[in-house]
This record gives sequence, C-alpha cells and structure tokens, in this order.
Amino acid sequence: MTTTASEHGHSVRHWLLFIVFLIVAAVLIVFFSVLPRQKVSADIDKQAKERVNDHPKVDVVKVVTAPATSQLVIPGTTLAYMQAGIYARSSGYLSKRLADIGDHVRKGQLLAVIDAPDLDQQVAQARSAVLTSESNLAQLQAQLVLNKANWERYKVLVAKGVFSRQDGDTQEANYRSAEANVHAAESSIQSAKDNLNRLTVLQQYERVTAPFSGVITARNVDVGALISAAGSGYGGSTPTEGDTSNSGASGSTTSSVTPSTGGAQGGQIFAMATLDPLRVLTSVPEDYASAIHKGQTASVSFEAVPGEQTEGHVTRTSSSIDSNSRTLLVEVQVRNPKEKFLPGMYAVVNFAEAKTVPPLTVPGEAIVVRGGKNMVALVADNRIHFQNVEIGRDFGVQTEVTAGVKAGDVVVKNVNDSIQEGAEVEPVFPKQKPQQAAAPSPVPNAQEGRYGNQSQVKDSKK
Repeated sequence: MTTTASEHGHSVRHWLLFIVFLIVAAVLIVFFSVLPRQKVSADIDKQAKERVNDHPKVDVVKVVTAPATSQLVIPGTTLAYMQAGIYARSSGYLSKRLADIGDHVRKGQLLAVIDAPDLDQQVAQARSAVLTSESNLAQLQAQLVLNKANWERYKVLVAKGVFSRQDGDTQEANYRSAEANVHAAESSIQSAKDNLNRLTVLQQYERVTAPFSGVITARNVDVGALISAAGSGYGGSTPTEGDTSNSGASGSTTSSVTPSTGGAQGGQIFAMATLDPLRVLTSVPEDYASAIHKGQTASVSFEAVPGEQTEGHVTRTSSSIDSNSRTLLVEVQVRNPKEKFLPGMYAVVNFAEAKTVPPLTVPGEAIVVRGGKNMVALVADNRIHFQNVEIGRDFGVQTEVTAGVKAGDVVVKNVNDSIQEGAEVEPVFPKQKPQQAAAPSPVPNAQEGRYGNQSQVKDSKK
C-alpha cells in the first residue's frame, strides 16, 4: 500500500508538471503568435482607415511674375558710320595717286589727279565758242542799229510821199529781223557759256578729292591706269593678300583691291569709310520691340577684341517689324576713337535695361493638353480645377502664360492621370533656400537659337 501511494503521488506530480508545461506553451504561443498578428491587423486597419480619410499629396507651385527689368543679349553687325565708293567723273589717265589703303584722309584732301587732254581740249573749244558768239552778237547789234536808222528815215519819207508804203514796210521788216537775230545771238552766247561752265565743272573732277574725313579702305588703280567717266578702267593694281574693300552698306567685304568688274570699266577708284563712330545693326525680337527706345544705353562687345566692352546708344530704329523675321531693326552707335573696332566685325549687344511688361510664368511641366486645349491644374480650397490658359514664350523650364491665371494662383507641378477635376488633394509646396529669389528667371536654361545665345532675359540682379 505504501509503495502504491508513493507511486500514485509521483504520477500526480508528473501530470501537474505536464499541465503546467502545456499552459506555459499555450501562453507562449499566444504571446509570440496571436498577439503580433492582432497588432499587425490592428495597424493595417488603422492605416486603411487613415488612407480612406486622407487626401493624396501633390507638388504645387505658385504662378509668379518675372522681373520687370531684364537683359536682352543679341548679335549685331558692325558698319562704318559713313562709307562710299569714289568714282571718276572725267575720263583720262591717272597721272598722280596720293592715297593708298589704310591712309587717313581729311574732307577735301586730294587723292588722285587724272590727266584728261580730251576734256581740256573741249574746255578750250567751249571758250572759243563763247568768244565767237560774242563777236557775232556785236556784228548783229551793229546791223540792228543800221536797220533801225533806215527804218526811221523811211517812215519820214513815206509820210511825205517820197517812197511808197511798201518800201517802208520792207525797211521795218529788215529792222525786226535784225532785232530777232540779236536776241538769237544773245541766247547762243548763254548756251555757249552754259556749255563752258559744264565742261569746267567736269574739268574740276580731274582732281579726285575725299568727300569726307575717314580711312581709305580700297584702292583699285595705279598711276597710268585708264580711267573712264564711270569709274576706274584698265590698268588696275594687282591684288595683294589681305587687302579688303567694303562693297556696300551691308558691310560685306571682298578680298581683292581690284574692281569687282574684273578690270573692266565701271569699277570704283577708291573706297572710304569712317571708323569713329561706328554703327552696330541688330535685330530685336518682336516681343522686346516696345522695350527699345531712342537714346537707350547698350553695352557692345566684339568677339575679335576679347575683354573689350564699350558703351553705345540707340540712335534710331526702323519703327516697323519685319514680317519675315519678326524682328525690329535697331541701330546702336559706339565711339571708336582708338579704332580698335573695325567695320564688319561680329558684335554682341546687351540691352541691360530692356524693361518689358513682367510676364507670368509657370513650370513647363505644369501645362497639359486636354481636349486640344492648353490647361493647368489649379488648386483652390484643396480641390483640383482644370483651367484653360494661353501660353506665350517657351523658355525651356519656365513657360510664359498670357491669359487664364493670375499671379499667386497655385498650380500642380506634375499633372498625371490620377489628378481629376474636383479631386480633393493635399498641396505640398517646394522648399526654397533662403538665398534663392521667389520669382525665377524667365530663361532658367537658355540654349543657342536663331539669335545666338538665347540667354536673352536674365535677372537684373545677376
């Protein structure tokens, strides 16, 4: 009995330990398995409720006004203030040449002398013709005096009946004829004098002089060359390397000092140009035409003279927009006392104060096309509204908006298919650094274009 009771007690303890083990195992299973799952499920339910009640976040920006003062940088062509080709007005041979390429000459300075014996002979003949006409007039005047005296006598004698009336009429007709001959001789003298004056003026053109003060840019003749009344003829000088000559108001040049006609008649003897001041012609885009005015200051630089920059002023504009290029022709004058800058050079003109009506700009990616119309997604009271807009210039990152929005409106920066009309959203504004300006430059990323460097509009503070 004692052994049986002991064994029974030992068996009970085993069962109690086994039960405790099961209880502990159950607790551990609940702690490590059921509770985490309940917690995860609760978190999922919580997040689901938050997502149901939460609104999607969208990146937004404000419509801003670009700076009113900007810089307009465009290329230009340099021209002489005055330039002209000098042609002969009398024919002959060049006997003297007193100027050459690069010489600075004054207005009225003698450049060349033409030996024109034919013209000199014509002048001598014209003088002789004047003297002959004057002598003829004297004879006719004497004849007029005689005819007048005869007519006076016949009038008295006819009245007394000595001569018939027909004889008196004959004497009167002789007087009237002599009077007409005198008038014709006087006109002949005037004609001879006019012819002499014309030839004398032409004879003065045997001396070729400078029409204005400047520099000789081309010389197409040498001593002995045959000169025609239309310009230089045969005997032009052989072209030398590096010689250039202006060929008109366009500023283009040729690499030869011989006439453009290849030595035939009709070429120019000299070409001249003034180097101080210089004209710089540039084409301003239509959008900036209203910002350019007479007297406006502009800085001009030349690629051929690096590091040199000079100040110029707008002297005139074409006052009309070219229908092909949509540009305004503008002339800027610059002083060139040291003659560092030459006609024909490539210039870059910077209108530092091209004040225009400040445009409204938005990021280019904020504009979408829906239904064939340009739109932006406005955010008002945390709701989306698609607004039709009219766009202007495309500056790359930024785009000008001319109608449809106003400064301060909030637009979605990146519009995707999930953004629909009337959707409720949570706007997120971009973080800006303190040193950055709120209004971006209208041309954040300029690229090369038809007007050269298209960084035309820059913040005036830069």
